Amino acid sequence: MSKAKKPDQIVFNDATQRYDAYLKPYATNVGAPAIQVTDNSSWKTRNIHKANKQIKAKYLELKAEYEKMMTSLEYNTLVYNARYTFEPLVGETYHLYRDKKEQPFLSIIAPTDCNFDYIGSFLLNSELIWNKVEV
Repeated sequence: MSKAKKPDQIVFNDATQRYDAYLKPYATNVGAPAIQVTDNSSWKTRNIHKANKQIKAKYLELKAEYEKMMTSLEYNTLVYNARYTFEPLVGETYHLYRDKKEQPFLSIIAPTDCNFDYIGSFLLNSELIWNKVEV
């Protein structure tokens, strides 16, 4: 048994045996407007540059924060490994020096009152982290 073939301009679905032009997401009529692909390359290029700048700015922000944290870690390690014979108080500023053997030690004496090899001044905050301060 031979099926009669429908003309090309007729949209007939052989599987469902129905006309389904109204179900298509595109025009099926010969007189329908032509489908035109819009050129969005300029939009893509412009937004790629914007997104890349934003991501780079965030990266530089995070990198600066990371470097700041690493510096803080180095200072904490240096001060906690220094020699001192007292218990530092939270909120107080202490001064770090090097002795004759190049070993660090912590002192309450300000750098203006002595002539030790001065490394820096540090404040012990409430989280027990040593923050470098300028005197």
